[in-house]
Amino acid sequence: MRLEEWVYTLPLRLRTLLHRKRLSAELEEELRRHIDDQIADNISRGMGRDEARLSALRAFGNPLLLREETRATWSWNGVEQWARDLRIGVRTLRRSPGFAVTAILIMAMGIGANVALFTVIRSVLLQPLPYRDPGRLASLFEHQTHPVDAGYSNYLPVAGGNFGEWKKATRDVAQMALVSTWHQYNLSAEGGKLPEKVDAAWCSGNFFSVLGIAPTLGRVFTEDDDRRGAAAAVVISGGLWRRRYDSDPGIVGKTIWLDARPFTVIGVLPGWFVYEGKYGGGTDQLWTTASHEAPPGFMASFEERGFVAVARLLPGVTLSRLVSQVSALQKQIKRDHPEPSVSDGAQGRAMLDDAVQDYKTPLYVLLAATGCVLLIACLNVAGLLVARAAARSKEIAIRAALGGGRRRLLRERVTEGLLVSAAGGGLGLLLAWAGLQWLMSARQDMNRVASIHMDGIVALFAVTATGLCALVSGAFSVLGSNGKQILAPLQESSRSHSGGRARAGLRKTLLVLEVSLTVVLLVGAGLLVRSYQRLRSADIGVPIDNVLTMHISLPEARYRKPEDRVAFFEQLIARVRALPGVEAAGLVSTAPGEGWGGDRMMSVVEHPSQPKGGGFDILARGADPAYFTAVQVPLLSGRSFTSDERLDRAHVAILSHSAAQEMFPGEDPIGKHLHDGSDGGVFQVIGVVADTRWYVTEPSHPTLYVPIYGNDYSVATIVVRSSHDVESLATPIEKLVGKMDPDLPVSDVLTIRQAIAKTTVDSQFDSIVVLAFAVIALVLASAGLYGVLAYVVAQRTGEIGIRMALGAQRDQVLGLVLADGLRPALIGLLSGLAASAATTRFLKAMLYDTQPLDLQVFAGVTALLMASAALACLVPAWRASRLDPMQALRTE
Repeated sequence: MRLEEWVYTLPLRLRTLLHRKRLSAELEEELRRHIDDQIADNISRGMGRDEARLSALRAFGNPLLLREETRATWSWNGVEQWARDLRIGVRTLRRSPGFAVTAILIMAMGIGANVALFTVIRSVLLQPLPYRDPGRLASLFEHQTHPVDAGYSNYLPVAGGNFGEWKKATRDVAQMALVSTWHQYNLSAEGGKLPEKVDAAWCSGNFFSVLGIAPTLGRVFTEDDDRRGAAAAVVISGGLWRRRYDSDPGIVGKTIWLDARPFTVIGVLPGWFVYEGKYGGGTDQLWTTASHEAPPGFMASFEERGFVAVARLLPGVTLSRLVSQVSALQKQIKRDHPEPSVSDGAQGRAMLDDAVQDYKTPLYVLLAATGCVLLIACLNVAGLLVARAAARSKEIAIRAALGGGRRRLLRERVTEGLLVSAAGGGLGLLLAWAGLQWLMSARQDMNRVASIHMDGIVALFAVTATGLCALVSGAFSVLGSNGKQILAPLQESSRSHSGGRARAGLRKTLLVLEVSLTVVLLVGAGLLVRSYQRLRSADIGVPIDNVLTMHISLPEARYRKPEDRVAFFEQLIARVRALPGVEAAGLVSTAPGEGWGGDRMMSVVEHPSQPKGGGFDILARGADPAYFTAVQVPLLSGRSFTSDERLDRAHVAILSHSAAQEMFPGEDPIGKHLHDGSDGGVFQVIGVVADTRWYVTEPSHPTLYVPIYGNDYSVATIVVRSSHDVESLATPIEKLVGKMDPDLPVSDVLTIRQAIAKTTVDSQFDSIVVLAFAVIALVLASAGLYGVLAYVVAQRTGEIGIRMALGAQRDQVLGLVLADGLRPALIGLLSGLAASAATTRFLKAMLYDTQPLDLQVFAGVTALLMASAALACLVPAWRASRLDPMQALRTE
């Protein structure tokens, strides 16, 4: 149709859609009037009425054809046919509610899982950060060309001295700020609110301006605030403002007490603002300036790494150019300061990548798993549609024989698949929304979790996924349906049903694909679960049951003298040990499994002088004399601390086994001396204890223990062991602390087992989710196998009856049918194992002490899959073996 004709008939076409019945009636009336006029004209010419009528009809042609041709000129036939197909599809599904519900639920699980994971990936990994011009923001880190060990990060924190040099040298290419996110403050009791420990960050005065963040109330920091002698100022988060201060608009200018020091609140950040990066920050509720808070000399040190550098690239500057310039500068700094702890390079990446890098691989693995589930769902529904087509083959053949066009009949099948997919997509959206709500509550520790939301792009993805599912499932249902095969059922007898066998072959092919994908999911889930089990059962060097830990931090403003801090610690631990139920209690600066906790650069006094920069960078812990007994760390040689090794007499040390081997290879370390490179102190080695893991996912690190009753320790973890319910001791200990200092909060009250579980939440989450998808896939594959075999048995009822009538035994029939069902399962298993061997290498970064080709996992998946397949095949096979031969032959 030419464009002019289309435009001319457009108003009529629109009227047809809105007033179809009235226009059809008018068309009928007009045709009838024309025929009546022709009949009257023929009668006037002398014809009889019957002859006149036949002549008029011959002149006008077939009235039905005239109506259709006329309607075709002023209506949308395609739209009408599609609407008619939809009505037929709805009626067909309503006649088979079991099939409809099953297919819709299967499709809903597949679409819902994919929509949920797409939403997470888009919101977390792809959505820009909510800062001004976020594409120009980058995070910079130090980098060691020669790492100390394999677990050494390529993205190290930045020392204040290095940052100062970077900032001066890059003024022409970037604005640079710094931030340190792993601090805490004791927020004093006030206004009826109890004291609490809050996470906090230090930052440079230009940090918020570099990000482009405007406060909700007051102002943010300036360069004048970022001085050591400046007035103590704090900016609070919107969450803390609402939670603790009831959204009081007068909070700006008020004084709050942090670590027993007065700070003036100068601003409140927007409620949506969160800074997140490799080194955390997502839970920070207070912001103070780095120069004001850092210890003397810390900001000028080239060795004390404690910051992340944030850069805003100037127009025309690339990240690679900035990193290259900073790295060259850091190499020069290393030449001027050759100490081992001074880095020799720099690394950088976009700020978005810095926030989400640790989540990319797990999320993409989960997306691949949901993709497998969706494809399995499509194949399963396709199998159901093939079975329905087989069941309706004679009906379709009769309709074809009566003039139904092949394209029309096939279009109805595709429309049926579209209806199932559309209903599944709608239900899948609800499942996706529920899944996202669960994820946001279960994984509040995940960076950018607050940004997860469903929007128009997600809806478009859901519609696209639904359409693709309809095409995939519908396409399989019409495969091999040519004109001869449509009419074949009218020509088949029950003893000759090659078309039925062809359809069974198609379903078996679909089943092989289902089983293959299921095996891939099961292997991946098995590897992740095995990794998680090994991670949770990893030996950290101490018993983890019935041990409670809780943190306290003494504010320097109130406990300025070392004597005051030691007196508090000694009185507190003595009172804790006197509580009923306490078997042992001790103090340590960082408990096992809790992470880094600080390090020191040590050298051996008795060894020959090492070159400048020589020494050993080992973890450092403060501990009281009873700590090793409380956590049951074995003493390998020497002795433990005594109660009089405190304050000025606290220059003794205990080494872990790995530290003793590294620092004194082939020697007895007892009685030797260590020199502290940071403060010049000398410590005598008095004992060696067994190694302890501070990171659950990493091997034991060499560790140095010194008395906590001295050596400037103001932070301690109370470690309590009890043979009874150790968690019940938390409240009595907190009350003890409250009596000794009402403004001193207790934080991180956890058993060691709970602390380890907290650090393994990523592995637990990934393994549980993938395992859930794998179980769903296994159920779908088993259901598909059952359906295929049940269909085959129904198709071969006559054949089985003849076999049994001719003398076949029931066990022979049972074996025949079982073999027929297990054959596609075995083929799918072998292809799935091959695919798993090729794809599990992508999981290597997520596995702990587990190889991607773990033979036990592969063997377990093989056994589980074949057992499930055998169970699914057993019922149809048993029914086939119990057939009555005469009853089966009567079906002929």
